[in-house]
Amino acid sequence: MKGILAKLSANSHAGIAEGVYDNITPYDTDHSSMDFAQTLQNSAGHAIISEIKFASPSMGVIRNTGKPLDIAQDMVRGGASAISVLTQPRLFGGAPKYLAQVRKAVNVPILMKDIIVDNIQIRAAASLGADAILLIQALFDGGHISGQHAMIETAHQNDLQVLLEVHDSDELKSAINTDCDMIGVNNRNLDTLQVSLDTTKMVLERYSDDRIVVSESGINDPKDVLFLRSCGASAFLVGSGIMTHDDISEGVRRLVQA
Repeated sequence: MKGILAKLSANSHAGIAEGVYDNITPYDTDHSSMDFAQTLQNSAGHAIISEIKFASPSMGVIRNTGKPLDIAQDMVRGGASAISVLTQPRLFGGAPKYLAQVRKAVNVPILMKDIIVDNIQIRAAASLGADAILLIQALFDGGHISGQHAMIETAHQNDLQVLLEVHDSDELKSAINTDCDMIGVNNRNLDTLQVSLDTTKMVLERYSDDRIVVSESGINDPKDVLFLRSCGASAFLVGSGIMTHDDISEGVRRLVQA
């Protein structure tokens, strides 16, 4: 495997070496008392995980950095079932402190979104008040990191659920054989950055596991939510499609009510 995912992995290792995930203790914040996966399943409307991110490798700067807590509150007012917070500073404009700020501002489950390559990031997620973390199957399959089962166990020991992201049927087979709590299907190819919503359709064609499936990336309009739900997805992680909206609350609401 090559391309952007290898670069993202290297960025995380560099961030760890620079101490990005150190000195988290001052932020010590309890996670919510809500079950992340169960909250998505019980959503009154479409279950939207609304993501706070200020930049991305594909788009560059998405939105001028504002107060993450204000953005999170707008997302909850729009009906978001959960919030995802980018904590990766390189290419995404994130920071661990943003998660702690959001945790204190809203009472919904929070996902720490990062390129996780080490247990130090998992422990940081717990200290920052996250309820779940994202792991990427391709990082393990590509040999960028090892010890997948142990990392998932570490997350569970820290009261964190795991959203395990896949991009194709082979990765899905690997993911199903783990103790992850949720399956994510990324519609963006992390090697080329190209997006196709048909990825969710193809990956889920023979899906029979009972774990909730979150479709990720390329979701901009209500019709996208309806299409992905017809493919078998139960929840939807939306970043740019909301962060580029002039009215954050309305950006969320139109997807929740699709």
